[in-house]
Amino acid sequence: MSKGPGLFSDIGKKARDLLTKDYISDQKLSISTYSDTGVALTSTAVKKGGLSTGDVGAQYKYKNTLIDVKVDTGSYISTTLTLNDIAPSTKTIASLKFPDYSSGKLEVQYYHHHAAFSTAVGLKQSPIVDLSVTLGTPTFAIGAEASYETAAGKLAKYTAGISVTKPDSCAAIILGDKGDTIKASYIHHLDELNKSAAVGEISRRFSTNENTFTVGGSYAVDNLTIVKLKLNNHGKLGALLQHELIPKSLLTISSEFDTKALEKTPRFGVALALKP
Repeated sequence: MSKGPGLFSDIGKKARDLLTKDYISDQKLSISTYSDTGVALTSTAVKKGGLSTGDVGAQYKYKNTLIDVKVDTGSYISTTLTLNDIAPSTKTIASLKFPDYSSGKLEVQYYHHHAAFSTAVGLKQSPIVDLSVTLGTPTFAIGAEASYETAAGKLAKYTAGISVTKPDSCAAIILGDKGDTIKASYIHHLDELNKSAAVGEISRRFSTNENTFTVGGSYAVDNLTIVKLKLNNHGKLGALLQHELIPKSLLTISSEFDTKALEKTPRFGVALALKP
């Protein structure tokens, strides 16, 4: 566990990742290489429906500085500069996408043994300001986040959450969408390596009286293969198989079925990530 409570975005993250991470519905291929100078190059191609896109990215780390540049098929250039410990226990992230200069963003994170703060400001004339704060310890955390629209002079969103974390489990409750939704999740790890786990999540939207209950899990077949499943009360069934072909290189096959409408075509996705 970390020495502090972590950022607000970490509340409920373990359960959220188990239910959403690596579930895909497109075809993706990525190839990574590393040069002798320490530059990591990654080429990615994605096909979704009849649309194909791609990008080439370069990442370079020098001491406490990380530079990330990515060029995509839409002629956009995305740059991200990450600086660690400009001031003690801080991380500064600056991002910009050319030629969309209004997309620039500056974020500062601060970590303490009993608190974590994050603030982000858009680099334009009337920016949106994001602010989050988390108080507690690695085992218990309570926090909130909000977004303020300077042009309209009002809060665009506000969210609050609480989490309790143990070495083999984590429970979280998040009140979001300006108080319109509440979500509770619980994840329990079944092995020491945290590869096999069971998760449950229930959410309610008060404005529509809609409830969604999702259960899922992951199971390590062996050291190289993981199987994941998830099912909600609306009949959506998701399945995933991930296998490590060679060290650090992963093949992921994912699918989603509507068990209440089996005549519909299932969604399938395949991803291959090759790393040296």
